[in-house]
Amino acid sequence: MSGSSHGQAWHGQAAAPNGSSERRLRPKEFEQIAKTMYRSFGVDLGGKEILVEARLGKKLRELGMESFEQYWKMVEEDRSGESLTAMVDLLTTNHTSFFRETQHFDYLRREILPSLPPPGRIRVWSAACSTGEEPYSIAFTLLEALGAAQAARIGILASDISTRVLAAAGRGIYTSERLGTMPNEQQRRYLLKGTKDSQGSYLVKQEVRSLVTFERLNLMEDFSHVGVFQVIFCRNVMIYFDQKTQQALVNRLAAQLAPGGHLLIGHAESLNGIDHGLKYIRPATYRKIAGPSNSFYRRHTDR
Repeated sequence: MSGSSHGQAWHGQAAAPNGSSERRLRPKEFEQIAKTMYRSFGVDLGGKEILVEARLGKKLRELGMESFEQYWKMVEEDRSGESLTAMVDLLTTNHTSFFRETQHFDYLRREILPSLPPPGRIRVWSAACSTGEEPYSIAFTLLEALGAAQAARIGILASDISTRVLAAAGRGIYTSERLGTMPNEQQRRYLLKGTKDSQGSYLVKQEVRSLVTFERLNLMEDFSHVGVFQVIFCRNVMIYFDQKTQQALVNRLAAQLAPGGHLLIGHAESLNGIDHGLKYIRPATYRKIAGPSNSFYRRHTDR
């Protein structure tokens, strides 16, 4: 899935106080919202009354609503699911950038990729891709290591619960502030620099966007259809979950790893206290114990 750049010009080489609300969040209203978030997404809002009031208060004013209960009822009654998705956006969306937590991308390039025998397919899943910086950073890393001639080996799945962030990710347009630590040489190689009305923005080149498939996916629902991967990025997601939900999710993610595959989580997260069967490699990096046969490994990743 990729977005359109219709109506914009690109050059081929690159050179919350408002969230507060006069409407007070009552304990009953917080409990209603918290139960909906936990039931639908596994998100644990325990102790986050101030955050809920601040982030949803602005939404109430936009909609002209008088109470959080009125907003919650609208969310519950909206059978399209769009209001529910908008609410989880407001309560969980975090800032991201290219090559965030760069240690994982260094490890992917230096340790994981050399262990994958050619010419097999390389499948990577960005399990909470937000606005796309993570899966595109993965694509840049793989292209740098393998070369454009091996691009056909690369398959990246990028998923998120939010249709809004997925649409932005598919478009692949970013301001210079979002480029993070991306080297200038990579910017020239993989991005188109905006001109005229698009000055200050960058578009991920089509040949990179074509390596990424975007899909709306709720990690609390069955995702066995996505197949098996050598690497799964699931970073800065489990911070929203209680231990019971973390336990279930980690084991379901592990089931989607090929033997020898890696699970990468956020450096602020931990699997301590969770029975997962994965081998600890280094901070925020875990590996599924390899099976006895490389043919099994290739068969389950060439999907």
